[in-house]
Amino acid sequence: MARLLVTGGAGFIGSNFVHHVIAHTDHTVTVLDKLTYAGNRASLAGLPEDRVRLVVGDIADAAVVDPLVAEADAVVHYAAESHNDNSLHDPRPFLDTNIIGTYTLLEAARRHDVRFHHISTDEVYGDLELDDPARFTESTPYNPSSPYSSTKAGSDLLVRAWVRSFGVRATISNCSNNYGPYQHVEKFIPRQITNVLRGIRPKLYGTGENVRDWIHADDHSSAVLTILDKGEIGQTYLIGADGEKDNKTVVELILQLSGQPTDAYDLVTDRPGHDLRYAIDSTKLRTELGWVPTYGDFESGLAATMDWYRDNESWWAPTKDGVEAFYASKGQ
Repeated sequence: MARLLVTGGAGFIGSNFVHHVIAHTDHTVTVLDKLTYAGNRASLAGLPEDRVRLVVGDIADAAVVDPLVAEADAVVHYAAESHNDNSLHDPRPFLDTNIIGTYTLLEAARRHDVRFHHISTDEVYGDLELDDPARFTESTPYNPSSPYSSTKAGSDLLVRAWVRSFGVRATISNCSNNYGPYQHVEKFIPRQITNVLRGIRPKLYGTGENVRDWIHADDHSSAVLTILDKGEIGQTYLIGADGEKDNKTVVELILQLSGQPTDAYDLVTDRPGHDLRYAIDSTKLRTELGWVPTYGDFESGLAATMDWYRDNESWWAPTKDGVEAFYASKGQ
């Protein structure tokens, strides 16, 4: 049995990982989460109290972090400020959490010689042209385009430096866009699903041609566990499930699966600096570590996600009106 410290474990991807760990291992989990608007106690509801503990605190606070890292066998670092729009409005929290928070965790892992896995994003690589056949690989140069992605790139580089300079036993994964249960309704897929459930027309930035490489959060979780168990220290692994879809196609599929006309959506003002296309080549992860996704078919994963939001309105309803009012104030 391993003792895992999962930062950001009450957030979207982190909470899915905690659920996955409890379902598929005998590990115990301590969640460290600041419970900002993106963290939710309800995302951990129903998990066994003898195996899951929630500590409310800031990853940039060494006094909180150090004793938790000291008692762990491994740290899985999900905690991050992650919303691009928010980073354009106020970059400072992204520096505090993504840079200083990661530094604080790395120093604790260094002091206590604890295995460390850092969760990152494909957005550190910038974007690809819509007609470019290339995909991101572990050797793609960093080219971030927003305060969010630049601070994530910075945190990746800190991890690499702490491995090389101080011998921290760390790995990194950069993942494509996640979807699934427990995702805040400000994000693209849950926003459109909950719009349809509320009788609101979905919204598309620009012309909807921007492409994202989608992966179900449960597949991301299984990949992280695989890297934690089998990954080579100092290595980076890209996690993807060959789920490239443009935003227009995603919205039309949500409408189709809801039994509505596929053109029942509105186009809204595009986001500043909106990256064109992300695409992940996960060959290294699959060939070296033997990982394969469960949801190879995006449509089946999306249908399961829609079912979850339909069945769990009590989880997302309290934040829905505020999110839509915010976007309406921006004409989005």
